[in-house]
Amino acid sequence: MKSKVETENSTDEKIENLRLEVSNMLPDCSLKEVSDIFLDVATDLTGSRHGYVAFVDPKNGDSVGISFSHLTGACQMYEDMGEARFKPLKDGSYGGLLGYSLDTGKAIYSNDPANHPVAHGLPPHHEPVERFLSVPVIYKGIVLGQIVLGNSKEDYSPKQVSVAEKIAELYSVVLKELLYKEQ
Repeated sequence: MKSKVETENSTDEKIENLRLEVSNMLPDCSLKEVSDIFLDVATDLTGSRHGYVAFVDPKNGDSVGISFSHLTGACQMYEDMGEARFKPLKDGSYGGLLGYSLDTGKAIYSNDPANHPVAHGLPPHHEPVERFLSVPVIYKGIVLGQIVLGNSKEDYSPKQVSVAEKIAELYSVVLKELLYKEQ
């Protein structure tokens, strides 16, 4: 069994390897290609079975899931389309647990998401979500996207939030480079 220090070093090494891999890919990669790598690393380092990586469309404010694991039958349709697009509500928010990080710019996790005060249920035929974690992707104070993780092997804690936030920090640079060059 690895010690806490060995595990932290391993996590830091994997995040540094992600940074190096992505910096070697930019700017000549597709957003989908690089987002898939972020999803793989985020699910691996947090022990999550599922995940979702999204950006905020700079043209219309839609939350666009570009890399995601399959939790519903509709996920294959989204995969075939290349994205899962969610428009903001009339008040400009995204709502619910899925939209919390986009709405507040803050991380959230729950090991009982069905009973969380901001939860508003799951779509039909959606696999149950027993544990939930979401972090915003922020660049210079502006929310550019989010990384959502679910159904980890053990309860989420501030440790997994910290790991996901480090990954989101790297992803913010990617989004700035590939989507927000002029801003």
